Amino acid sequence: MADADAAAAGSSALLDLPEPLLLLILGFLHDARSRHRASVACRRLLAAERLTRAAMSLRGDPRTLEFLVLPPGFRFPALQRLDLSLVSPWGHPLLSSASPAAGFNDRYHDPEEIAERNAYVAARLAHYFPAVASLAVYCRDPSTLESLAPCWRGTLRSVKLVRWHQRPLDLPAGADLEPLLRTCPALTALDLSQFYCWTEDVLPALAAHPSAAAALTDLDLGLAGASNGFLAPELGAIAGACPNLRKLVAPCVFNPRYGDSVGDDALRSLASSCPRLTLLRLSEPFEPVSASQREQAGITTVGLVAFFAGLPQLEDLTLDLQHDVVEAAPAMEALARRCPRVRFLTLGCFQGLCKASWLHLDGVAVCGGLESLSMKNCQDLTDASLAAIGRGCGRLAKFAVQGCDLVTSAGIRKLASALRSSLKEVSVLQCRFLNTAACLTALNPIRDRIESLEINCDWEEVEEPGNAANGANGCDQEDDETDEMSYESASKKCRYMVELDNFSSWEMLRSLSLWLAAGQQLSPLISAGLDSCPLLEEISIKVEGDLRTCPRPSPVSVFGLSDLGAFQVLSKMKLDLSEAVGYALTAPTGHMDLAQWERFYLSGIESLENLYELDYWPPQDRDVNQRSLSLPAVALFQRSLGLRKLFVHGTTHEHFLSFFLKMPKLRDMQLREDYYPAPENDMMITEMRPESWLRFEVQLNNQPIPN
Repeated sequence: MADADAAAAGSSALLDLPEPLLLLILGFLHDARSRHRASVACRRLLAAERLTRAAMSLRGDPRTLEFLVLPPGFRFPALQRLDLSLVSPWGHPLLSSASPAAGFNDRYHDPEEIAERNAYVAARLAHYFPAVASLAVYCRDPSTLESLAPCWRGTLRSVKLVRWHQRPLDLPAGADLEPLLRTCPALTALDLSQFYCWTEDVLPALAAHPSAAAALTDLDLGLAGASNGFLAPELGAIAGACPNLRKLVAPCVFNPRYGDSVGDDALRSLASSCPRLTLLRLSEPFEPVSASQREQAGITTVGLVAFFAGLPQLEDLTLDLQHDVVEAAPAMEALARRCPRVRFLTLGCFQGLCKASWLHLDGVAVCGGLESLSMKNCQDLTDASLAAIGRGCGRLAKFAVQGCDLVTSAGIRKLASALRSSLKEVSVLQCRFLNTAACLTALNPIRDRIESLEINCDWEEVEEPGNAANGANGCDQEDDETDEMSYESASKKCRYMVELDNFSSWEMLRSLSLWLAAGQQLSPLISAGLDSCPLLEEISIKVEGDLRTCPRPSPVSVFGLSDLGAFQVLSKMKLDLSEAVGYALTAPTGHMDLAQWERFYLSGIESLENLYELDYWPPQDRDVNQRSLSLPAVALFQRSLGLRKLFVHGTTHEHFLSFFLKMPKLRDMQLREDYYPAPENDMMITEMRPESWLRFEVQLNNQPIPN
């Protein structure tokens, strides 16, 4: 090693630099693999890399002997962000009194011995990472935080808790959060977006520790798997307990049938209690209902105007409702006046956002500072509204529209033409008059500039409504044109539109998201207009629907993953079949079980030669709460020779693990049951034991990996 260090020092000018300058240079290196390459060059770079590393996500089992007796040099004094939520085996208690740790023998049954072991493991973590300020950890019960929180009492400022398993029924309300709020006085940010608990658990914990609650500035109460939200009294009490909040995310009940639903009074109380809010995201965690079944929410224009007046520093606002807010245009104009810093806006079921009846701008179109705008289930949003938004919101870099049935390709084209210089990300979902081909054609004006695209895959042709019914007023499709347009100006405009249509390549597109109905094929995607994407490196595919009602595909038909081989630099893919429901066990005559459907969807994955990372969500059978890899899926994964990272958001049978050891480049794999409710015991379904998974990880790590 000394000879290697001497050779490295003689051949690299980098090592001639003074130590402070070398540390400064490595501090700007963020890519994990690049830092790893630098650390294996010589001992000096190894020590410098450890001194400058700022973030780490631990994998494997930190309770094993190999981790607990690491040499003294294994220490990261500057590391501030530590993620323990993905340690192996995933979802099993890291430090818990509920069950013995997977890395230890079964001799740990006595509570005192378990507590002593947990304290020792926590102390070793604190020794290796003494300056942790941001922590993410999987907590099955409060004992994990009881052991970890005291280790970083003075430095811990941000915590993210993760739990997809059911909440222990014998816990008192607020017991999950009590150790954290009691132990960490410097805590300013708490993230519960992936932590399953009851809404009744939050307020008691905050009320029991008023000083800790008052110190919070960021509070994310997304609550994984939440089926209900906070009522108006609960939201008001949370805001009163945390008056210094700058960021608040919470599910709320806006249904007017509930007596304590969130309405005008609750919003005004929230604004008066937390006037410094810069980010506010309130959403309704219920299944969307049809337009005919929606009721009018208890939020009015007058209430919104007063609400916005109390939040002058607001920059990011989300009000995603499942019930209608009518005549919202005056409220949006008040938002532009009262909250001049607002840059990100997401609205659900807001009607009358932009009427575009005259030449002047109205409603959301006057919010000229917006950089991101998302509108969902706005039933009266028309093409003329999109044209007005394009004229008024000239800084938009991200635009999303979902469930707006009056929007057509003409409106999308108007918006894209007006925002050609700024628009980079577009999402168009579930619009009745927009199929895939029409949507892609409408985006021709920004085809050479768009970087991220999300669309539905709807291959059937749709007849668009007439121009008069949709707010258009002429063949030129521009609302600010007069009827006396000269022939010369009209011809100039036609030449300009032809020039915009001449872009044949999506030359800047790097991310693509596709939504498909169950049983639908992906094959027509290329012919619909996405034939040339030279920089596309990431694709996300989500399938939703009931596979039990789909016709049985012919033996030779496949989903069409092989067609994605046309994208030469595609390296990351997310294939989400979690909302595709089928038969996990024996299917009735004439139907296919989930194993056959997985063969249908994964056939051709071996054609993606450059695929580097894959996130896969297996289809599910809700009757037995099963999401596991089948034998055809495992066999098809084995044929993907270039795959280096594989994350399965489900489980599999223990004896299938040997297939993955035959993948020559596979370096990182994990089973994550990150859905609610995660099975308490896999033995009933897949017979997967924690010890088996840990043995598999050891075998995988011992394999010779090229590069």
